[in-house]
Amino acid sequence: MYEFLSLRVKCPVCGKMLMDEEQMVDNEASIRLNIEMQGKKGTIHLSSVYGSYNYQCDLDLAAGNVATFYCPNCKNHLTSSVECQTCGAPMVPFHLEMGGKVAICSRAGCKNHTVEFTDLSDALRRMYQEYGFRGKESPKPEERPVYRIEKKEDEFKEIIESGAFLQTYCPHCLKSLIQDDMIKLDITNEKNETGVVMLSPYLNVFTSKSTVFLREHETLKDIQCPHCHQSLRLVDKRCDWCNSPVAMINVSARTKFIKFYICTKKGCRWHGLSDDDLYEMRIEDSLEW
Repeated sequence: MYEFLSLRVKCPVCGKMLMDEEQMVDNEASIRLNIEMQGKKGTIHLSSVYGSYNYQCDLDLAAGNVATFYCPNCKNHLTSSVECQTCGAPMVPFHLEMGGKVAICSRAGCKNHTVEFTDLSDALRRMYQEYGFRGKESPKPEERPVYRIEKKEDEFKEIIESGAFLQTYCPHCLKSLIQDDMIKLDITNEKNETGVVMLSPYLNVFTSKSTVFLREHETLKDIQCPHCHQSLRLVDKRCDWCNSPVAMINVSARTKFIKFYICTKKGCRWHGLSDDDLYEMRIEDSLEW
């Protein structure tokens, strides 16, 4: 469960928060730092989701090169005497808001990081209560109603409520896409790298994690079922918000399977139902996925 947590960090020198609430990466507030590599300076926004290596940067970070990181508030160089156990580059330290430390490798492409807590038992308690993968302060699924019936103008519509756990299936082989309480899908990015993306199955909870690097606003080349490996991407439908291609999965409603569309562009939160299903049901707060 811990790998889907969003960690909030502070500068180890001045103690000020490094979180950028406006610039999102992986649908969470990002960690904003100044960066320098090969004589060029810029700004980088790191994902705050533990275990994610996604970022946004206005520099081209060539894999293998070592970067220098600075606090955007006090301008101090963030480094330590500790070397990465994987590649030998200096580790970059941060303080955790919940107490403890986290460090990342300064070499582009290296995925080594470490976390240590001041009080492990207290940190674990706070993680479960505040930073679980269902979202902050989100009730357990059995405590939240999933569907309700709404009458309007002599018509009855089934409402999928925000926070509902969506039992999700492949539209081709009909096997469940749920694994470890997440929606698991095979993906191919723009560089033809293949991997896995894990999406929150709770409606309007946006936690996600991928095993390959996905740039913000990148459109996936393909999304496939991990069982039958059939493509879930549609050729005749586009996102209503950004006009990117969409993928379709099946969601089990109370009365039947429904077609549930998601956008293939990273960071776009559009989702929707088919025209036929909209006659019988709607999604509560259906502005985001």
